[in-house]
Amino acid sequence: MQFIILSIMSMFSSTYANISALIIAHYSLAIILLMTLESASLPIPSEVVLPIVGDLIARGILNPYIAYMAALVGTFIGITIDYLIAYLLGKEVIYKHLRLFHIKKESLDAFDSWFSRNGSFAVFVSRLLPIVRGLISLPAGFAQMSPKRFYLYSIAGAAIWNAALMAFGYYALSASNAQMLLASIAVLSIVLYLIYEAFLKRMMRS
Repeated sequence: MQFIILSIMSMFSSTYANISALIIAHYSLAIILLMTLESASLPIPSEVVLPIVGDLIARGILNPYIAYMAALVGTFIGITIDYLIAYLLGKEVIYKHLRLFHIKKESLDAFDSWFSRNGSFAVFVSRLLPIVRGLISLPAGFAQMSPKRFYLYSIAGAAIWNAALMAFGYYALSASNAQMLLASIAVLSIVLYLIYEAFLKRMMRS
């Protein structure tokens, strides 16, 4: 486990520096951009971005209210992109181009089935899960879910997730230093990935 954590820390160190520099240079615009990409199913993990935002808030570089709203705006834009793509193009077109979304067919199948059974609840809960937070936008779009319900449950879940990760970064820094923050993010990522794997296996069995 120590080797895994050290390896992830090494990987995150350059990522941390790059994301941190981007946010310091462009403030809320950078947060909006990063969270848009993350919420549109691109490989920009909020599990890294938002703790860094919390870190910068703790250091007095960012205003907590503006940073939090920027994260929500980025989330809104990102989920809208995936939702509209799925809504307008439909399942068949998306499934032919899954590689563009960096999504496995098995994962999307599982979430499509889960959405069919749970609807609004599936949208809300998925926003509180790592890795697949953006995936649920596609099944919701396939089903042409009411935009009002889609945004209500999506933003409710995202608001909790964003606040929790920003708070994590804020308090991890105040407890120690940047190296400890990287270690904390590494551990958090491992835990969240294990949660994701367990949840996905359960969905596929049900």
